[in-house]
Amino acid sequence: MSTNVVGLTALVVDDELPALSDLGYLLGRDERIAEVITASSGTEALQVLDGRDVDVVFSDISMPGLDGMALARVISRFSVRPQIVFVTAHDQHAVDAFALAATDYVMKPVRAERLAEAIRRVVSAQSEKAQGGAGGGAEAGPAPVEDETIPVELGGVTRFITRSQIRYAQAHGDYARLHTDTGSHLVRVPLSVLEERWADHGFVRIHRSTLVALPHVSEVHMDHGRCSVLVGTVELQVSRRHTKELRDTLLRRPIGERRG
Repeated sequence: MSTNVVGLTALVVDDELPALSDLGYLLGRDERIAEVITASSGTEALQVLDGRDVDVVFSDISMPGLDGMALARVISRFSVRPQIVFVTAHDQHAVDAFALAATDYVMKPVRAERLAEAIRRVVSAQSEKAQGGAGGGAEAGPAPVEDETIPVELGGVTRFITRSQIRYAQAHGDYARLHTDTGSHLVRVPLSVLEERWADHGFVRIHRSTLVALPHVSEVHMDHGRCSVLVGTVELQVSRRHTKELRDTLLRRPIGERRG
């Protein structure tokens, strides 16, 4: 895969040829895109990916045969995988796109300024990846990571929140409920996936059913060997199994970041 932060190679996938042509044209006009390749089906896209490196795939979702979601699931198993940006006329797949770690979700008809924002997110993620792999020394800190945007359903409308807004998350079977200071949102992602995905962003497991964002923890209470944390006005219990791990994690944090 290309290591250039700019000059990206983009693969556009859409079974509707006018949409394929229009998106390819818009991408080709952006100076951050060095090359645009097109494919009119998910199967054709895999054939392209089998033969060459691609930085980002802009894919429609509703396609005959191998649709965009199925294509993304195949790509997610690549050892080195391109970023995915879904471009679709339907918003009901936004939560599924989040579960597949899509970089962005762009609605049709595609506006040039919205596409430019999607490219900016791709370039940013590519830059962070390049910085993370540079140097390799033990003293190098983690590369700064852009706040993640998460699509949530509210009253039949897809809205977006950011990872930094989430105070804690609770397991609901194969779903997770994300709690912010203004409400909560159910997303179709297991808590175990969020734990692994957000481990480097201050989220720690404090109970088998609870993941908490340490920057939002204001107090830690110990009472007769039982531990709890205060997040806003909500007190959350810490299981005995996770108490030592939480204490060690808090002690490792820089003093300026500790609270409570």
